[in-house]
Amino acid sequence: MEDPDDVLASKAVSSIFHESPETTVRVEATLKTVMENRSALLTLLQIQSMRYKMTDDRILKVSLVAATYSIFIYLNCVMLVAVRSKAAFRETSRYILFAHMLFNDILHLVTSMVLYLFSFFYVEIIQALCSFLTLISTTTFINEPLNLAVMSLERYVAVCFPLRHGELSTPQKTFYALVVIWVLGSSSILTDILTVTVVEPSLFLLSGLCTREQLIRKSWQRDMEVAFSVLYFTLVAVVLLFTYVSITREARSASTDRTSAQKAMRTVMLHAVQLCLSLMTFLYSLFEVLLSSLPLAVFVQLRFVNYVVVLLLPRCLSPLIYGLRDQSFRPVFMYHFTCGTRSVKPAGLSGLVAE
Repeated sequence: MEDPDDVLASKAVSSIFHESPETTVRVEATLKTVMENRSALLTLLQIQSMRYKMTDDRILKVSLVAATYSIFIYLNCVMLVAVRSKAAFRETSRYILFAHMLFNDILHLVTSMVLYLFSFFYVEIIQALCSFLTLISTTTFINEPLNLAVMSLERYVAVCFPLRHGELSTPQKTFYALVVIWVLGSSSILTDILTVTVVEPSLFLLSGLCTREQLIRKSWQRDMEVAFSVLYFTLVAVVLLFTYVSITREARSASTDRTSAQKAMRTVMLHAVQLCLSLMTFLYSLFEVLLSSLPLAVFVQLRFVNYVVVLLLPRCLSPLIYGLRDQSFRPVFMYHFTCGTRSVKPAGLSGLVAE
């Protein structure tokens, strides 16, 4: 027998999509009562589907989020143009990986902004298009830590096997590594899409709000998603730890270039910081569910803070911090950022290897 409060919560959320504006006021009051008393009954999909009145406060919030997305998309595009402008960058594995990180983050930020605006304005789209947007957003989200792992391995080879670095870190082999990254990054979400194709193919023809939760049709899919996430981030953490320890041991050796090794150590540590920023985004859904136990007015405000601090800023800041730290890349970036008004020193390959 169904719990009456479960039915009440379900009807309250469902009514938001079907009732008239006059009825919405009554539904909101009912939903508020349910949330305050039995918030655990609401699923993540129901929380994401809640509708709120359009107020000046909400318009200000969406303007801030859209402006933040636009600024960092522009900065990433400038950095991508800069890294593609020099032959020394285009032919060096480290900068090929950096360019891929920028391209990957541009795709992620664009799709995330589109999904955020669709959610904010309650735009219902056909689920086939939603699945495509979710595929890009989820894949690019997973790709970044995997890309960091490959970048750390490239630094490990450069310091620990300098004589074989040119042989192992070729543009062609880097391309193969990128293919592996995309295959691994898309495996989880593609499994969800294929599951829906088999279990409920008609879903793709329906219209509704766009969220990945729509693709979760079986309980094992959620377990698989968690397993994939834990596996990937554990793998990346192990790779970063291994490369950092190996480079540290090499730096203490008298036969190695200690300056280059120390710079490589700092680079790997920076990758670890970027990994931590990526890990923060996994806490977003958890925080959102925990915050749902608070009164509705408090939940709405803290939900926005959670989105900006945990989900938005870490993804935006990661490539910018990495790019501006690089002494060879920074002047090239500033040249393009200032539209050629600043002179730039030619980037040499010696600087690329040392950083």
